[in-house]
This record gives sequence, structure tokens and C-alpha cells, in this order.
Amino acid sequence: MAVSVYDLDRTLTRRGTWVPWLGFWLRREAPARLLLLPLLLLPALAYAMRLTTRGGLKAAAHRVVMGRRVARARVAAAAAVFAERVVAHEVFPAAMAALAADRAGGARLVLATASNAYYAEAIGSALGFDAVLATPSRWAGDALDWRLGGANNYGADKAARLTAWAATAAPAAALTFTSDHVSDLPAFEVALASGGTAVAANPSPALRALATARAWRVVDWGNVAASLFESA
Repeated sequence: MAVSVYDLDRTLTRRGTWVPWLGFWLRREAPARLLLLPLLLLPALAYAMRLTTRGGLKAAAHRVVMGRRVARARVAAAAAVFAERVVAHEVFPAAMAALAADRAGGARLVLATASNAYYAEAIGSALGFDAVLATPSRWAGDALDWRLGGANNYGADKAARLTAWAATAAPAAALTFTSDHVSDLPAFEVALASGGTAVAANPSPALRALATARAWRVVDWGNVAASLFESA
């Protein structure tokens, strides 16, 4: 069984999804919380100074923008609308064609992303993925908690999640892993160790150099928007 694993932000999409999600939530669900945005200056500064992690910054932003807890049904309804908009306006047509070709070839599709699970799963479902490995959400009964439910699914943590998933769901499969960013090198290594393939899609300069040096496949599906949080 072939397994095709894709990153989300700036791999399948033109830009990241986290900041757009926050903006979407503010416009749709909580416009009054715009007044609280100055509270994000301190955690943003702490992140810039490496005093907190990406996960810490995400949790702080979600507490300010979404509140301490939000009803599951409300989150699900908003995530479904957001996913529909992302698929319609942000996903590269060439990326959609790649997904369709993989699906037609019998590959199992896996989305591996640092995006938060409560909206990443909606995007994955809309795109026809069979599994979504995302940053875990923390639920308190039927309410979404502002804190993360586990490690931010980035870098080595993404590779560990992918390894654990493959060990149980596809132990004999050769993985093809596709991403835009050099931070996913650990996940690329997981795919290569399985006997699979590394694909650099819309690669950052550092990843393009690495892919060229290692003779990995490089595809350019379109121009990506610059990211404040990922510049390599």
C-alpha cells in the first residue's frame, strides 16, 4: 500500500492557515475580542526572543482570540466554513491535481500539519484525506480548551507522530512525504527510512538547497505568501 503524506501550510496552500483562522474567528464569532489583541504583544515578543515555543504562542493567541473554552458544536460549525473557504481559495490547483492523482493510484492520503486539529481535520476531510496528524486539541467535555492537547506537531514532534501512525496503520508502507519547509527534515527522513520518497513542494530557500543537494524531487505549484514565523 502506498501512503502519500502532505504538509498543509504553504505546501498545499498559498499561505499559512493559523493567522487566517484567528482572523476568521474574530470576524465570524467574536468581533468584540479585537479589543483584546494588544494582549498578544507580550507572547509575540516572548516568542521572538525565544522565551516561549510555537506551541506557547499558539495557546496564548487562542486564549485571547477564542476565549478559555468554546462549545464543540460552535467550533465545528466555524471550522467547516473555514475549511470550505481554504479549499476554494487557498489550495493550489496543481496540489489538488497531485492529491487526485495519488488517490486514483490507490495511495492512502495523510495530512501531517502543525495546524490545530479542530480546524485541520475539517480541511483534511474537505480535501479527502484518510488521516490527519495535527497539533492535538484539548477538550473539556464538549468544550475546546485554549491550551494545546499535546506537543505542537512541528519538526521532530511531527516526525514522531508520523512514525507512530505508520507503525500501526501502515507498517509495511513506503511513505512519500511532501512539504515546503526545511523544518520538516525529520519527517522527510522518516519517509526515506521507510523506502519512500521526499518531495519538496514550493520549497523555502533552505529546503530547495537541501533537495537539490540530495537529488530529491522538487515541484513548484505556485507562489506562497511570506510567513512571519518561518523564514528558512
